[in-house]
Amino acid sequence: MIQTLPLVALGGAIGAALRHMTNETALRLFGPGFPFGTLAVNVVGSLLMGLLFVALTERGAGRFSPFVLTGILGGFTTFSAFSLETLALLERGQAMAASAYVAASVGLSLLAVFVGVSLARGVLA
Repeated sequence: MIQTLPLVALGGAIGAALRHMTNETALRLFGPGFPFGTLAVNVVGSLLMGLLFVALTERGAGRFSPFVLTGILGGFTTFSAFSLETLALLERGQAMAASAYVAASVGLSLLAVFVGVSLARGVLA
């Protein structure tokens, strides 16, 4: 793990920089009315997660997964990991678990951000 951590951190920095550049580009192109940058990052990140997961694991290059999948794509968008985990549940025939995971992830994340904003506004007001 100690040898892998710097690779994950480096990949995360690369992914986060790419996400920032994507969001900035989308803001310049489309303005602030709709989060096109985040939408693009989530969709492109999920596509790349699927492509690279297969490419790395089925071609014996799984040793690059921490850097590429967890690091770069995790820094680019954690939505790609969420998408892959949901697909894994579906492929194992666990449709109910996948549905619960999606509902809980989206619902609890929205609730958590609402609570965080409310707490911060209350404390920092």
